[in-house]
Amino acid sequence: MRIPKLASAFIFVGCVVAYLTYVKWHFDGIKPALHKALNYVPITDYGDSNEPAREEADSRHFQYGIMFDAGSTGTRIHVFKFLLKEHAPKLAHETFRAIKPGLSAYADDPDKCREGIQELLMVAKESIPVLLWEKTPLVLKATAGLRLLPGEKATHLLDKVRNVFEESPFLSRPDGVSIMDGTDEGVSAWITVNFLIGSLHGSGQPTVGMLDLGGGSTQITFSTQDEKTIQTSPFDDITSFQMFNSTHTLYAHSYLGLGLMSARLAILGGIEGEAYGNQELVSPCLSPQFTGQWEHAEVQYIVKGQKAGEPMYESCYKKVEKVLYNKIKKAEEVKNMDFYAFSYYYDRAVDISAIDEETGGTIEVNNYIDSAKRVCSNMEITPGEHPFLCLDLTYLSLLLQELGFPKEKVLKLARKINGAETSWALGATFHYLESLRRQ
Repeated sequence: MRIPKLASAFIFVGCVVAYLTYVKWHFDGIKPALHKALNYVPITDYGDSNEPAREEADSRHFQYGIMFDAGSTGTRIHVFKFLLKEHAPKLAHETFRAIKPGLSAYADDPDKCREGIQELLMVAKESIPVLLWEKTPLVLKATAGLRLLPGEKATHLLDKVRNVFEESPFLSRPDGVSIMDGTDEGVSAWITVNFLIGSLHGSGQPTVGMLDLGGGSTQITFSTQDEKTIQTSPFDDITSFQMFNSTHTLYAHSYLGLGLMSARLAILGGIEGEAYGNQELVSPCLSPQFTGQWEHAEVQYIVKGQKAGEPMYESCYKKVEKVLYNKIKKAEEVKNMDFYAFSYYYDRAVDISAIDEETGGTIEVNNYIDSAKRVCSNMEITPGEHPFLCLDLTYLSLLLQELGFPKEKVLKLARKINGAETSWALGATFHYLESLRRQ
């Protein structure tokens, strides 16, 4: 019997569908086994419904670190996510949050610091997969704000932080909460900057120097190439360490009490830690028409301008010169290398419209000097929006010259490099993770 052509066509299509169904069933059955054999773990695009898979992938491919920066004016949390690579880790993501005031504000009532620390720990919990919490080191480094406190008050504050950390689900050890030495702060910031620009990855790119001006202290750090610098510098100013299979020898010095806020107090005639009540400070570095209040280290000051017998810039310059006299060591090498500058160097450059607030830029030391002269001259007539700007710019410009920077020296200013914050926190996290690996 002959089969009609239409029926033949239906039979053929049916056979094809059956065959394709068998092939798909067979392939789906062997695909999981194949992936398992190749140790295949996708690391992106899990979707909300497969959170455990994302966490498992993170545990194989990523390392997290939590660094608290307890500064003089605020406490910041940095949650770093590193992609693990053969030669050097790569920063995959950073979560940053800041609160005010700084820990030192709770010196007389340490229990009050708990709420702010717990608030920042919530940021870490939201940023790190639950599976990795107990493997993620939790560290707090306090800087100049606590270095300036009496020892007993600083100890009580740090003990409270340790208690909060121990209650958290993260990896917390007693040495993870401490006051950071000023030199270590400079070294860590140097590591951060040079890691972010790629000069620590064996690319042959030269390293850059680092200038940081905080509220209580200021640091200068650079890779020294001149044997004379090593021989003539105090032993504590030279440090060597290994990172990513290379040895680095750095000059690093921190000047405690010469951060912008501490220096401002000294220039105005105050003494750190010796003010009670509403102390009145009168200075030629402020507009003669200005009277106001200023708070520093939890002390309220009444500050007033004073008309001097000479132009405001010249009279303020002499006050600054007196504060800096014989306190700074010049570093001759800095003339011939690139430097990045941060913190209040950046903020004051924004105030004088020398750089964009978001993107940063470059500035000559001369720009600070010329702006100080212009601002001070204008303030002889009116205080303007920033009553301390004459004082701050005069201090900045003289500090840079005392450190050894010529007037025509160009500095790079940045808050972020490749999307990452340029603080010391990243470098300190690298150092801590390395110490855990050695143990």
